[in-house]
Amino acid sequence: MSITTDTDPQADQAESARLRHRKLRGLRDIGTRLMVSTAGYGVVISLTLIFVFLFIEVMPLLRSAQLGEVVTYATPATEQASDSPETLYLAKERYQEAAVRFLDNGQVEFFEPTSGQMLASEVIETGDADIVSFAHGEPRTQMAAIGLNDGTAVMVKHHYEITYPDDVRKVTPNLEYPMGPSPMVLDPEGSALTHIAIQEGERGITVVAVTEDDRMLLKRFVARTSFLTGETEYTPTEAVLPPPPATIKALLLDITQENLLVIDQNEGMHYYDVRNPNRAERLDTAQLVSPEAAQAGIEVTAAEYLLGTVSVMVGRSDGSLSQYMLVRDANNVGRIERIREFDSHPGSITHIFPEFTRKGFVVGDASGHLGIHFATSNKTLLLESVLPGAVARVAVSPRNDGVMYTDTDGQIHYRTLKNAHPQSSFQALWQKVWYEGRDQAEYIWQSSSATDEFEPKFSLMPLTLGTLKAAFYAMLFAMPLAIFGAVYTAYFMHPTIRGWVKPVIEVMEALPTVILGFLAGLWFAPFVENHLPAMFSILLVLPLVMLLTALGWRALPLSIRQRVPEGWEAVLLVPAIIGAIWACVALSPSVEVAFFDGSMRQWFTDVGITYDQRNAMVVGIAMGFAVIPTIFSIAEDAVFNVPKHLSQGSLALGATRWQTMLGVVLLTASPGIFSAVMIGFGRAVGETMIVLMATGNSPVMNFNIFEGMRTLSANIAVEMPEAAVGGTHYRLLFLAALVLFGFTFILNTIAEVVRQRLRTRYSSL
Repeated sequence: MSITTDTDPQADQAESARLRHRKLRGLRDIGTRLMVSTAGYGVVISLTLIFVFLFIEVMPLLRSAQLGEVVTYATPATEQASDSPETLYLAKERYQEAAVRFLDNGQVEFFEPTSGQMLASEVIETGDADIVSFAHGEPRTQMAAIGLNDGTAVMVKHHYEITYPDDVRKVTPNLEYPMGPSPMVLDPEGSALTHIAIQEGERGITVVAVTEDDRMLLKRFVARTSFLTGETEYTPTEAVLPPPPATIKALLLDITQENLLVIDQNEGMHYYDVRNPNRAERLDTAQLVSPEAAQAGIEVTAAEYLLGTVSVMVGRSDGSLSQYMLVRDANNVGRIERIREFDSHPGSITHIFPEFTRKGFVVGDASGHLGIHFATSNKTLLLESVLPGAVARVAVSPRNDGVMYTDTDGQIHYRTLKNAHPQSSFQALWQKVWYEGRDQAEYIWQSSSATDEFEPKFSLMPLTLGTLKAAFYAMLFAMPLAIFGAVYTAYFMHPTIRGWVKPVIEVMEALPTVILGFLAGLWFAPFVENHLPAMFSILLVLPLVMLLTALGWRALPLSIRQRVPEGWEAVLLVPAIIGAIWACVALSPSVEVAFFDGSMRQWFTDVGITYDQRNAMVVGIAMGFAVIPTIFSIAEDAVFNVPKHLSQGSLALGATRWQTMLGVVLLTASPGIFSAVMIGFGRAVGETMIVLMATGNSPVMNFNIFEGMRTLSANIAVEMPEAAVGGTHYRLLFLAALVLFGFTFILNTIAEVVRQRLRTRYSSL
């Protein structure tokens, strides 16, 4: 007996179709999962690569100075003399193709610093007199003065003529004598010039000398250049300066030839105003060594001006290094102030040589150590033992890529130098710094200037504070409007109006921020300045008008109120708000005349409040309009998507709509609202074009709503095109980007943690 089963072809086809559909759906799920995972990992990898790239650009700022292999040689003057002459001065030419060495026997040698090969040699004419003192001006001037024991002196410049025969650079060194090769008389009495100082500047040449009998003489050669012939004539003037209380041991004249610093045997530094030599006077005195240290035998062993001759580096016999400069007091009189200390050397400081283009300096000491320091960053970049004995003289190349030093036997040692970014340090970037020309330590960002001796100011604090300031005022304006508007739109507004309002606000997010910045800077900022009373009146009048309108609506008969569909009441506020704003603007001139003597801005100035046309208030309102759509859209979705059974259950238990909204809806939607706020804050922190166009871009350190600011993002946009690729300024802008990136990353991470906790806490509702 056999049993046969009939199969339904249509059922088989349906089953096959279902299997194919399941397989297709499975493939789609796998593909979607892969796409989402790939996109997620791609975002993570992209962010990681951005961070790595920024860090690679910033990392060179962390490197210290490095010295290359040493090359040691002796020049002919050292090799031929039984008693090696003392090196008075050592310097190099810009391209390190020539160096100069002044010796105490009057000989001047030019040689290649990398090999010691002699290029030229010349003897300075001193007659029968002996050299007893030597001084050099700021290294950029290449000017030097030699004091003799008969009261005369020789002014000499080491000069390098650059030619290009056969398209090859050739450096030809020589000496120039601005006042002639013969010694000129400084002291008619013929006393030896035991100390001397010289500077050449725009007004001419000034020489100050101290005689053996402690008289201080000044001779100034005022330069006048003929417009027709181009020849320069020097008119000499002479003066005798009042001496300090003790015997002089060092003279320091600044490049303006107006300020003279004198160090005496009692370790005191005296400041003389020599603008008018015949009426020169001593204005201030400061002790360079404390009484306790002086009793222990500590004394000043080296002193040298830094680039620009504004501040002085002082080295002592205990290896300590200090920076001094003149600070103006309340009476506009310069006072000598010690502004910072540096890492001490193991031995007594023997010589200090300033850099040609930066506020750095090279130091040699008696224990054979070579130190490289930078003033602004208060940073010791290198402190290395280079000789078994004392370092006699040091010099650094004009491009800071090579250093030379001599030992007590007169031998010269040359080493390459890598010291690209000495200006950056934690203190220079994030702490107060006492800059030259300032009366106290400050936070300042000023990356460029018109002068070569400019001291860059790279504090990131004003930029960071400006970023937070702009974001704070933007959020102060945007948060209430966006969150309250989102709650009303999602929970109280009629669906028809919501269908218009929500898309319009979301379209606002697509508006280019450059347009908002343009309108804020060129129209809104002047409007606010001309209608200041209106701006403050609106803040007071508008809430009052809205409250009165609501009370008036409540006072209307119920029959009239019922004619307006539920959720349309807000439309009635529109004409009231427009009317109130118009009234405030129209009455602004009258209010200004009645209460502020016709100008509220001038009234601010009179009471000590700084008001800038492009200020934080303008930026807050303009950037608030850019942030509002972001916060509104996310917060509105969070409120609208609260499960209906929660609100309906609350209403069924007798709660009013306001009670339901406050006790149920807002709590449930709080993770989304918090996310909206944090995303909006991140948008405000990273905003560029609005703060770039609507502020004065002044990096100030305050939260004054009537002053501008400079943000990290705007600073990058403004200065990156002008920064030299690979330079310190360039890399610090990348550091600013890294700070902004890190700040946003940390902020978003904290926001996500808080959001998850809020979701966990209120998920049971």
